[in-house]
Amino acid sequence: MDYQKLAELLFPEVTETPEDMEKRYPPRNLPEGAKVTRFAPSPTGFVHFGGLFPTRVGERLAHQSGGVFYLRIEDTDAKREVPGAAEALIRTLAAYGVAFDEGPVVGGEKGDYGPYRQRRRAAIYHVFAKRLVEEGKAYPCFASEEELDRIRAEQTALKVNPGYYGKWAIWRDRPLEEIEAKLKAGESFVLRFRSEGSIENKIRFTDLVKGDLELTENDCDHVLLKSDGIPTYHFAHAVDDHLMRTTHVIRGEEWLPSLPFHIQLFRALGFKLPKYIHIAQLMKMEGGSKKKLSKRDKGTDMEYYRREGYSPDAVVEYVMTLLNSNYEEWHAQNPDKKWSDFPFSLKKMSPSGCLFDFDKLNDVSKNAVSRMTAKEVTDAVCAWAKDFSPELYSELAADPAYAERVFSIGRGGPKPRKDFAVWSEVEGQFGYFWDRFYRAGGYPEGYDPALISAILGDYLSVYSPGDDQTVWFDKIKDLAEHFGFARETKEYKKNPDAYKGSVGTVSAFLRVALTGRQTSPDLYEVMRTLGETRVRERIAREASGLLKGADNG
Repeated sequence: MDYQKLAELLFPEVTETPEDMEKRYPPRNLPEGAKVTRFAPSPTGFVHFGGLFPTRVGERLAHQSGGVFYLRIEDTDAKREVPGAAEALIRTLAAYGVAFDEGPVVGGEKGDYGPYRQRRRAAIYHVFAKRLVEEGKAYPCFASEEELDRIRAEQTALKVNPGYYGKWAIWRDRPLEEIEAKLKAGESFVLRFRSEGSIENKIRFTDLVKGDLELTENDCDHVLLKSDGIPTYHFAHAVDDHLMRTTHVIRGEEWLPSLPFHIQLFRALGFKLPKYIHIAQLMKMEGGSKKKLSKRDKGTDMEYYRREGYSPDAVVEYVMTLLNSNYEEWHAQNPDKKWSDFPFSLKKMSPSGCLFDFDKLNDVSKNAVSRMTAKEVTDAVCAWAKDFSPELYSELAADPAYAERVFSIGRGGPKPRKDFAVWSEVEGQFGYFWDRFYRAGGYPEGYDPALISAILGDYLSVYSPGDDQTVWFDKIKDLAEHFGFARETKEYKKNPDAYKGSVGTVSAFLRVALTGRQTSPDLYEVMRTLGETRVRERIAREASGLLKGADNG
C-alpha cells in the first residue's frame, strides 16, 4: 500500500503538518511543577451536579500549582447539542466560583491555545489524521449501515465481543485501487484507527486516584473521523490535550474502558500521555443499598440549587467535603478561612466514590449561612427573591436597612443561629417580621384564651421599647407572678402543681402574639427589630381577638 498516495487522496486540501501545529501551539511557559487542567463538557443540556467535581479538582490542581485551568467545549456531536447550553454552562459554573483562565466566554473566547470549541478545530484534526494515514496507522472505511448491522448480528449470534476488528474489519486491508474507485464515485467514508492490540494482552496503568490498574488491550479499529469530517471524542481529545499542553486529565470513571484505546492513540500520534484522574461516580442510598445518582434524581440539575436558594459557597463547601476526607477537620481548625484556602490533595480523594446526602448538604449550608454577615445575607436573599419570590423581594427592596436588622439577630457571636439552609426557607422562618407574611395563632394548648388575652393586655401597660434586656425580662417575670405563673422556671419544675406554668409560658404567649410561632430568635431582639408600633399593634389585636373568641365560645 502506498500510504503517502492514500493520504493525498483522502486529504488533498491539507497542506500543513503536525510540525506546523507544534509551532502554533508551543509548550507553555509555566513554573516547574505547574499543572494544566481542563473541563471539557459537551453542550447537551443542563449542568449536572457531578460537573462540579472535575471542575473543582481541575481548578484546585492548576491554581494551587501556579498552572492553567481552561474550558473546552466538546461539541463534535451536533445531533445532541442543545442551543445555548454552552453559554448556560459558563454562567452557572461562574456562579459557583469556577474561574477559567482560558476558553469560551459569553460572546467570544480568551486564551492563545484556541479555538476552544472542537467544531472550529476541524482543520487541525485533519492535519494529524493525514499523518496517521501516511504512517499506515489509519485507513478509510466505506462500510454501509447494512454491512455494520450484519456484522453486529453475526457477532451477537456467535456471542463474541462486538466491534470492528479482526475478520470483521472489512475495509482494513482493501487495495488502493478499490479505495480510489469509491472516492471517485463520491462515496463517503469514516477514518478508522488501525489497532495493533489484542484482547489476549493486558496493559498496566497508574491512575492518580484509582491507583495501579490492569486493563485489557484494545483490538478495535475505532472511528477517528466521522463521514462529515468531524472527529470523534477519542481522536479530538487526544489532539487537543496535546496541543493545549494538558498535564492532567480529570474525568469520570465511566471513561476507564476507553483508556486502553486512548493510550494507543497517544502513542500512535507520538504524544506524551497526560496523567489521568478518574473520579468515582456519585452514589445515593436507595432501599438500603448504594445506587448511581442519575440525571432524574433530585438535586442533579444545578438549576435546582439556584431555585431553592443555596448559597454557591455552601454548595462548593459540600463538594469539598466529598472530594477530600480531611476538609471538615481543616475547616473546624480554620473557621475564618474560605474553602479556597484549603490545601486540596489527590491523596485524600476516595477511589470508591462519594455518597450524595441532602441532610449533610443542608447542615453544611446552615453552617455556611451562619458565618455570613447580615449584609451578605440580605443581598443574597434579595437577589434570589427577585427571581423566585416577588412578594418577599418587594418587602426587602422597600427597606433594605430593616431587612439587614432582621438578619443580624443571633448573628456574629461565637454560637450564631442556624435557622435556615436556603433562601427559600427565609419567608417561613423570618416572614413574620413583615406584616404581609405575619400569621397569628398557635398558642400553647390548655390555656383559657381569656387568660392569654388578659396577660397580653396587661403587658401593653408596662411595655417600654427603651428597656434594657434585664428590665424587659423583669417586667415579664412580674406579669407571670401576677397571673399565677412561676417567676423562675426552676421554681415551676420543683413544684408544678403550685403554678399555672412558668415565666417561659408567658414569654411564649408574647412570642406567638408577635410572630405566630412558638420558636424564634431571642424575643427581646425580635421586639426591638419589629419596633414599638408593630409590637403594640400586634399584641393589642391578639388580645382583642382572643377575648372575642372566648366570649363567643
